[in-house]
Amino acid sequence: MALVRILVDGYSLLHEWLELAPGKPRYSAAARDELIRILTLYHDATGTPLTVFFDGSSPAIYGPSDRVSTREVEILFSKAGQTADQMIERAAHRFNPYGEVLAVTDDIAERDTVVNLGGLASSCRNFVQSIESTLADQQNDIRHHNRQERNQFNRRS
Repeated sequence: MALVRILVDGYSLLHEWLELAPGKPRYSAAARDELIRILTLYHDATGTPLTVFFDGSSPAIYGPSDRVSTREVEILFSKAGQTADQMIERAAHRFNPYGEVLAVTDDIAERDTVVNLGGLASSCRNFVQSIESTLADQQNDIRHHNRQERNQFNRRS
């Protein structure tokens, strides 16, 4: 089956990726916004849609966000009495008929649950490495393309 969506435990990923928003509290709107900005770049490079789940009944608790949820990079906050883990499990179950999902979390029990539901799972560190590698490859491709275009333009002149 094809990978249909990446399900990200937002705060789990933020806690692992300290270099992402240095000096910002992990629960701050600034840290969340930076994470979503990078995940949007990752989506643009891979084409795989993502849903980012945050614990918290409202983004207002930890500060408002500048980022808007889209179909490609969906941003969800758990309601009172609900956790991001529960939302990830429900999403993994609901997407199962359409293909595999990848759950990104450092919660081992959560990863096991998603795998048992037919999905894939990744630790946050492995996913960070995948993002960094993908974005570096994309930058190299862009540099190579620009170099080719520049050389072709210079030959025509």
